[in-house]
Amino acid sequence: MRILKKIAYACCSVTLGLLALTGCEDNGLYDVNAPDWISEKIQEIEDSKKEPEEEVLEGMQEDVYTIGSTDFTSGWWTAFSKYYVIPDGEKWNAVFNLHINPADNTYYKNFALIISNDVDRGGEGYAEYGAIRFDVTGSPETYNSQWGDYIDYQYISGTLLLEPDANNADPNVQSLGGKVTVTVDRTSTDAFTVKMTNSVATKTYEQPYKETNLNADASNTNIRCFLVPEGSYIDFQQTNIVPIEGLTSAADKKPISMKLQNVPEQVPMGTLLEEAMANVSAVVTFEEGVTKTVPASELSISAIPDMEQPGEKNLVAVYNKTFKGENYEKPIMAYATFKVIGKLVSIEVTTPPSHTKHYYYTSAAPGGWAMTFDPTGMVVKGSYSDGSSAVIDNAKLSFSSIPAQAGSQHVTITAEEGITTTVEVTVTEASVVNSTNKQLGATDNSSLWDSPSIYSEDFNVPSGQTKSISFTNYSNKKENWYNFLVVLRNNSGIHYAVVRADDFGWGSGYNTCEHYGTQGDWATWLAGMDDAQVTVYVTNHGNGTADVLAVMQGTNGITYTQYYLGIGSIVSNDLNFALSVDGCHLVFQ
Repeated sequence: MRILKKIAYACCSVTLGLLALTGCEDNGLYDVNAPDWISEKIQEIEDSKKEPEEEVLEGMQEDVYTIGSTDFTSGWWTAFSKYYVIPDGEKWNAVFNLHINPADNTYYKNFALIISNDVDRGGEGYAEYGAIRFDVTGSPETYNSQWGDYIDYQYISGTLLLEPDANNADPNVQSLGGKVTVTVDRTSTDAFTVKMTNSVATKTYEQPYKETNLNADASNTNIRCFLVPEGSYIDFQQTNIVPIEGLTSAADKKPISMKLQNVPEQVPMGTLLEEAMANVSAVVTFEEGVTKTVPASELSISAIPDMEQPGEKNLVAVYNKTFKGENYEKPIMAYATFKVIGKLVSIEVTTPPSHTKHYYYTSAAPGGWAMTFDPTGMVVKGSYSDGSSAVIDNAKLSFSSIPAQAGSQHVTITAEEGITTTVEVTVTEASVVNSTNKQLGATDNSSLWDSPSIYSEDFNVPSGQTKSISFTNYSNKKENWYNFLVVLRNNSGIHYAVVRADDFGWGSGYNTCEHYGTQGDWATWLAGMDDAQVTVYVTNHGNGTADVLAVMQGTNGITYTQYYLGIGSIVSNDLNFALSVDGCHLVFQ
């Protein structure tokens, strides 16, 4: 026993001595006389303390360009990278700098990778596997950080978890900026992997099976990838796959040519050239085929002859900047023609507005609809003193309100100099229906669609009649769809169509309808939908179709309208509508 204690003491002494030696200068611990196993163990410990080395990407080529506005104003689906085609069995690596708006912590304002088949975006046969955004949230179903029929969020993992607050904000979104590497890996025969990473955050999609071929030609197994920023911008740097549009070098590029766009055909006499051409822009082509859209403010524009007399004019535009905005000694030029026309004499409606049927209701309850005329689709032509004519932008016209009286009514249209005309609309008084319940959905807005769905009672709409109901909509404001829904169904509960507040729906009847909303900027609309006053109108035309109109008075003082016209598959003597909720609750008047 005494011998065993001495052996143990000796071992402990050696160990303590080794630990002490690790603090010596000149790495004396690595003496050649040290036993090999000791040197190897110490080297292993030292190596574990080092920062992990950045992955070395092979075959990278320079591809330098910017995606999105550098003032962080690019909205969703407004700015796109080039197309990068990835054949089956290969891997795409991309390196870029992601710039997050330092003044905006909205969790989804970073970038998304879009994965599609081998077709141009929006082209015939275009299909998407889905989108994977850089952020990772604790509730992927709610915050929708990835979507698409072929993207399964159960295979998503990430090292930086965002927890958005009620305003969709999380300061950790700032950590997604900086140098980002994206890898789309198709090299495995039984897997598909996507990885996004920077110095702080890594998001991975590890699908344990091969992706489906969405190309019409089964022999074409290519996929395409492109990047879409939102409220951010991307300075692309490197790729190992040459994009369809070709590589762009970092060197500055000379302007080669340009083409003018949005030049007006006719300009009223007396209009200043700068005002007449304010919406003109030019697509400038630089070396290497790189293009950039330049606004009128960056062009030198002149008209020959001048604007003092009516007649045809030659518009001359000059641009003298390089791709990076430096002055260039050899300006490029582009030309277009337009006409200066005489004084406006009269106006007429040549194409009626898309929506000529309007509804009102008589009720003592608050929240009634102000009868505002909607000029969407209407074309107004002006005649001028020199015998010419031109279409007048509806934005330059003013409209009278619609009288809240049943029957045919006239709206007065006024152009410059007090020139007027009228257009006819039809006004129908809707019969008001009331809910037997005061509230639909949980007060904390936790009631979600189809979990299970919560419905109001059915309100019957006889053939040839219009019914309306008013309520206050309270939303959690997390996503556009977290608001009221209108369900058209028969007496057996079978749905004809389901339509939402945000210009979306589904069902056999929805597939045949025309739908249009005036929401404009989605973020502004969504912010105004909590405590919004809403009136829903449902019309049974008696011919197998129905209309749904929702009028939403937002808390921001803006009145929005949402149209669903010509919903089909309706049995005219068997039409009801009910209300439902998704991330919201309704309080009835």
